[in-house]
Amino acid sequence: MRYPPHLLEEIRARLPASDVVGRRVQLKKAGREWRGLSPFNAEKSPSFYVNDQKQFYHCFSSGKHGDIFTFLMETEGLSFPESVERLAGEAGVVLPAPSADTREMETKRRGAIEVMELAAAYFEDQLRGPAGATARAYLDRRGLGDEIRSRFRLGYAPGARYGLRDFLAGKDVEKDLMAELGLLVSGEGIAVPYDRFRDRIIFPIANVQGRVIAFGGRAMQADAKAKYLNSPETPLFHKGQGLYNLNQARKPAHDRGTLIAVEGYVDVIAMTMAGHANTVAPLGTALTEEQLALLWRHADEPILCFDGDGAGQRAAFRALDVALPMLEPGRSLRFALLPEGQDPDDLLRSGGPAAIDRVLESAKPLVEVLWARATEAGPLDTPERRAGLAKTLREMVAGIRDETVRRFYRDEIEERLRGMSPRASAQRAPYQPGGRPGGFQRRPRPGDPPPSPRLTASPSAQLARSNGFAGSGSSREAMIVASLLAHPELLGLGAEDLAELDLEDPDANALRSFLLDRAAEAAQPDAAVVENRLGRAGLEGAAGRLGARVRPGDRWALDPHADPVRLEDALRQAVILHRKAGALNSELRQAERALVDEETEANFAWLCDVKERLAVIAGAEADTDLPETTDSTAP
Repeated sequence: MRYPPHLLEEIRARLPASDVVGRRVQLKKAGREWRGLSPFNAEKSPSFYVNDQKQFYHCFSSGKHGDIFTFLMETEGLSFPESVERLAGEAGVVLPAPSADTREMETKRRGAIEVMELAAAYFEDQLRGPAGATARAYLDRRGLGDEIRSRFRLGYAPGARYGLRDFLAGKDVEKDLMAELGLLVSGEGIAVPYDRFRDRIIFPIANVQGRVIAFGGRAMQADAKAKYLNSPETPLFHKGQGLYNLNQARKPAHDRGTLIAVEGYVDVIAMTMAGHANTVAPLGTALTEEQLALLWRHADEPILCFDGDGAGQRAAFRALDVALPMLEPGRSLRFALLPEGQDPDDLLRSGGPAAIDRVLESAKPLVEVLWARATEAGPLDTPERRAGLAKTLREMVAGIRDETVRRFYRDEIEERLRGMSPRASAQRAPYQPGGRPGGFQRRPRPGDPPPSPRLTASPSAQLARSNGFAGSGSSREAMIVASLLAHPELLGLGAEDLAELDLEDPDANALRSFLLDRAAEAAQPDAAVVENRLGRAGLEGAAGRLGARVRPGDRWALDPHADPVRLEDALRQAVILHRKAGALNSELRQAERALVDEETEANFAWLCDVKERLAVIAGAEADTDLPETTDSTAP
């Protein structure tokens, strides 16, 4: 809503700036002004001034300035209308009454929001009740306990076709309104509208004021057509214009000075559990211009944190294409890519909050991602190919609308392109983690100290023998595949993960193909049937050899009567560790090659860091290899 200038002036006149600012900043009188420490930067000497006569504040350390409305927007993340409404209430200023049309629209909107709140409460009650027992067990296994469920208002939609419809009808809600809000599926060919969300864990989607405007649902059944289902476009909900969890994230984002965007609802929750409450997610769409504008409203350089797979990389590149024309001085993006095959939930489980912190700390600036995408798209070994690269990059940079940013990007890209010439290549240092691809190595100068002695980083004997180091994946592969052979009923939950695993063992590969064939059959695989078909396929020997390679600490998983909940969790952990170990072993080879090419302290530190992370995996698996005891007196 647009507010007339005289109304804003009246609010300013009734509320001295020092009163509003003084609630957050300790101010002391300094002549005609007030002075205090900056609320935007950490400082020891005050550089923040407030002038009641001018109704204005200025922060010399950050350069920020404005009036009382701006102050609430800057320090609390409020929108302009929200800041006006709050301060008008404090000042006793009555806001202008809306017209008849706007009153009718606002009444209808309030009614719609009330219906969505009823639906959210219904889903929450169902999760807490008998119908939600299986959903609660699933959330418990994922570590999403009562506190998290309450914080994010998680719910459950039962499998019945008319559960929510009948509940809302009992509250005198019209079926047409339910359908308009996306709660029912209706239309041509549907005689009786039915609940859109059935047998799904529900994630309420709120607007910035915290009011529920839509829902996302995760299917409980593995064979559901859509794993995640979102509300359709409605009068309240526009997918490309909002961000999941922004209502809870904007205050932490302002306190920390940054905002993190991940791919999905569970990713947001995992990041929050890892200590990053300043996390949001798009609403089932690729990042849009409107969503980027929302991110920039709350942080100058938001971090986009995407899954470590092909889809995550494509999402990062799409976001880059959207953001590039919109860049302005001081406003950009950083990109943090997770380890291959992992999302935030996987990484939190396998490496704890520290692993997520490391990913965020290594976030790359937008220009690095732009350069990496262009240079890794294909070989650049001929002048023609390098000319094609130059043409592509120059065209992309030309799309930046801000003239100043465009000029600096053009200079940066041209410098990197010059570094690709054959003469410059001989002087260019290889890429190092955290360094700039295409950077230059300084030539020795008179007076420089002698070069460092040769660095060596051969693995210790203990680490080389450990389960997380090279060649140790065989026992982990054996545990995953042999467990699924013994419990083929779990294939419905793990077939997709099994198909994507990198397996080195020939027996594991052969048996993996056999299991995937069984998973593709219509009937649920049965252990006796699987055993019979193993013999007919001539794979009994392979199964026996694989079972013998399972470590003693994991052999409980081959028991036909093993606890299914414990088994499912163990398989999930094994898959996560296998992906992580594979990615780390690949990084280890890169680090070794880098050290051979260039014996620098940075490359040596990189190699040691990779080996330390491999040792963590080795230690985690070594713990599970200890024999279990039932003797309470055992030491």
